[in-house]
Amino acid sequence: MKRTLVRAFLLLLLSAVALQLVFVLRIAAMLAFDPQSTAFQRTELRRLLAEPQPLSWSQEWRAYERIAAPLKRAVIASEDAGFTDHAGVDWEAIEHAWERNQRAEARSDRLRAQAQATQSRLAASGRTVAARPAPAPRIVGGSTITQQLAKNLLLSSERSLARKGQEFVLATWLELLLGKERILEIYLNNVEWGEGVFGAQAAARRYYRTDADRLGATQAARLAVMLPAPKRFEKRPGSAYVSGRAATIVARMSDVELP
Repeated sequence: MKRTLVRAFLLLLLSAVALQLVFVLRIAAMLAFDPQSTAFQRTELRRLLAEPQPLSWSQEWRAYERIAAPLKRAVIASEDAGFTDHAGVDWEAIEHAWERNQRAEARSDRLRAQAQATQSRLAASGRTVAARPAPAPRIVGGSTITQQLAKNLLLSSERSLARKGQEFVLATWLELLLGKERILEIYLNNVEWGEGVFGAQAAARRYYRTDADRLGATQAARLAVMLPAPKRFEKRPGSAYVSGRAATIVARMSDVELP
């Protein structure tokens, strides 16, 4: 029995090491070859192919120097202000995000408890009023651009501690093997900017009828605002929120250091 457990453990360990080796080799290959697709894109493609409407897909690779500097600055300012300083994972940002999420969940719990107490009082008095659901807590992330790339490029959308741990490991390998400029180049060419819209060139053509190297500061900032929820923002790219948030990003762009 003990020998069987030892063999099982060694087999599991060997499998884990082999998986990491596969990941490392795939990342190393990106020094010479542009990735043709990401894990996230393949998942999206399968979903779109299963739907009845015709497939709409747009993506066109642009080298780092053919992507406008304002877009690079806007994305860093919006998504990962410490991009050029961290080693793949920004632990301080993760801590701040965790604290904000804890406060948001606590507020949601208080509102839910207050609503239940109100319903109980009304029921005791013989009155009934439709319960208004408490707002779901707004969860924020602390992921860096490198972590986002690691997840979208090589991992599934599963939410688990194991997947998050693997994301940390892959982010470290990306930083060690590729460097900041290549990471940003791959990210900007593969990130989602709407339903079936991937990469800076596709986004520039879709929203501004121009090329990725011709984007101005305001256009770039508006595209950066969309990144956390592109499918939602593509329906209202000119909304007041997008305009206000874009103005904030434009003000921060001059402080951004590019790799």
